[in-house]
Formats: sequence, C-alpha cells, structure tokens
Amino acid sequence: MYQGIYSVLSNIKIAKDVYKMIIGGDTSVITAPGQFINIKLDGFYLRRPISICDYDENTITIIYKVVGQGTEMMSRFEAYHNLDVLVGLGNGYDLSKAGDRPLLIGGGVGVPPLYNLCKKLIEQGAKPAVILGFNSQDEVFFEKSFKKLGADVFITTVDGTYGTKGFVTDAFPLVGKYSYFYTCGPMPMFKAVYAATNTSGQFSFEERMGCGFGACMGCTCKTKYGNKRICKDGPVLEKEEIVW
Repeated sequence: MYQGIYSVLSNIKIAKDVYKMIIGGDTSVITAPGQFINIKLDGFYLRRPISICDYDENTITIIYKVVGQGTEMMSRFEAYHNLDVLVGLGNGYDLSKAGDRPLLIGGGVGVPPLYNLCKKLIEQGAKPAVILGFNSQDEVFFEKSFKKLGADVFITTVDGTYGTKGFVTDAFPLVGKYSYFYTCGPMPMFKAVYAATNTSGQFSFEERMGCGFGACMGCTCKTKYGNKRICKDGPVLEKEEIVW
C-alpha cells in the first residue's frame, strides 16, 4: 500500500451518472487486476474506495457512478486537482487459473476492474468472453473498449433497450463453453452467477469500507475458512469458499 498525492488529468462523463477519471502518480505498488484505490475527499470522514479500471507506469484510470454527495463532488473535479489517495489495496484476481477461454461477467459499476483483467488475459494468450450487464441502454459503457482489446462482448439490459433483454445470466447461452470465470458486481447478480456457472471462478466484492486496509474490521464477510476482510483478504474471493 502507498499513500500519495495524485493529480487529476481528465474527468469525463461516459454514460448516465458514470464518469471516467484518469489520475497521474506512482503506480508501482499495483500488482494485479482487481485491486482498488481509496480516495480522501475534503469534508468527508471516510475515504471512497474505487476499483482500478486500468493503469500504466504513470496513470490510473477509474470509473465511478454518482450515487451520493462524495461521488457528486468527484464528478466536479477538473484537471490538476490534487487528491490524497491510498493505492495498491486488495488482493486482485489470480490470472493463473483462467484457462484458454475465461468468462468475465460485470454488472454496472462492477465492469471497470474487468477491463485491465481482460487486457492481461489476452496478453497471456487467452480468448476471453465478456458479459456486461446494465439496467438500460443509457447506462452502457466500455463495450467498444473491450471489443478493441479483442474480447467477444455480450451486452444485457434489464429493460431490453440494448443487447439481450434480462440479466447477465441470460447471455450465458450465447457464450458457449468457458474454462473459468471472473466477476464483479452487486450481490443479487453474484448469487445468480454462482448458481448458473459450471466452473470454478473468482468474485470481486463491492463493500462499504472504513479504513480500506484491514484495520477496522468493518467489511468482514463469512467464508468456509472463517471471517475475511473484503478490503484486505479480498475483494476477490474464490467461488468455493463463499458462504451466502
């Protein structure tokens, strides 16, 4: 974990209530797709945990949805605004289990961490299939970005305004066989994915956090191996260890 001052390079709206922010600074402590950062906001006691969408040697890309006062404040940040950020938090995804045809399943703001994961999987020779689930067409983002990487992309919308009507599991028949799965999204989606998948996989949990690095024990969840802290022992957990 590293704490530093990062500078906003860009901050643009990419879908309904959804923004893409690129910040500049040290990324050397980021070790795996699926890790997250924790942003300090003036006037708020708790930092805001945001998953890492992508990164390179000097920049971090995050995608966030405006859902409250904190994220609304973030949406107004302009270039050169400085942020106090904790970087390199969480355990991230394990790419070694992917096989040759991994399935990536993202719901809403659970989509972003799958982007760098997809990039890394393709770099190691895999051919991922990606299912992205949204409520409606105006919330869809990053479809073209995943396709540009070379992934097979399937979109679902609950109201049927774009792609396959329904939930992410309704696109499973379109994917065919897959070797392993990775997912990130809301809890109802997780339970549906857990029931529908026929291979092992990894779930990246979204959870409210106090500290973000395991000190406060405020984000624990039950597993077959006892309570685990989502921020420190997660956010990625294996399918076989989860207790719903």
